[in-house]
Amino acid sequence: MPYKKLLKPKPSRAGRSRQQGKITVRHRGGGHKKQYRVIDFKRDKFNILGKVESIEYDPNRSANIALVCYVDGERRYILAPDKLKKNHEILTGEKTEVKNGYRMMLKNIPVGTLVYNVEMQPGKGGQISRSAGSSIQMQGVENGMAQLKMPSSEVRLVSEKCFASIGQVSNPQHNRRKIGKAGRKRWMGWRPTVRGSAMTPHDHPHGGGEGRTGIGLKHPKTPWGKIALGKKTRKKHKKSNKFIIKRRRKKKRK
Repeated sequence: MPYKKLLKPKPSRAGRSRQQGKITVRHRGGGHKKQYRVIDFKRDKFNILGKVESIEYDPNRSANIALVCYVDGERRYILAPDKLKKNHEILTGEKTEVKNGYRMMLKNIPVGTLVYNVEMQPGKGGQISRSAGSSIQMQGVENGMAQLKMPSSEVRLVSEKCFASIGQVSNPQHNRRKIGKAGRKRWMGWRPTVRGSAMTPHDHPHGGGEGRTGIGLKHPKTPWGKIALGKKTRKKHKKSNKFIIKRRRKKKRK
């Protein structure tokens, strides 16, 4: 059972806007009721030992979460790293042991170590590498900046004063799970998806034609007429571009 003091209500939006109730995300709706688990992404209880009371399922994310009881009696949920078990101990500090689940500053983490739940700005809390099975490789520190190799193979600079947790996020088999049936998708809040080529030209750029015809376009389009596949979506002159040393690899075509 989840720890009730760390639960919050999570109203279902069904993919619609709060103001007008118009669909903003297609194919959403229904699904099982959920309660939000308040997760401690900052882990700012420095030098206070915590003990794992339980590893729990969280319906709001792909990774598992761990309920930690600290020496001072406070309980918090954290993102559980892989192989973390009940009764294991965790600790946050500027410099700690390089141990699964421990958290410390990037400047004190050895080169080659796998980390997760990494801050992008000091004190803001972990923002990157939080999904199931993900991890970031520490590649070194130079001129006050740490070099991190992302899961996408992109190499990025982050301040050495940012904190990161040691290890890999739990539930690494998440991407291999089989949904099994359409009904399970409905439990998860996903409604059926209709192909654009099965619609009329009024409803989708791929629609129309007699029978099963092609889309009749040079490139696939979104329902709103934008290029759908292979189009870069990142702004060319984004301020944070200067922190990217090496771009992510392009996926090989099969």
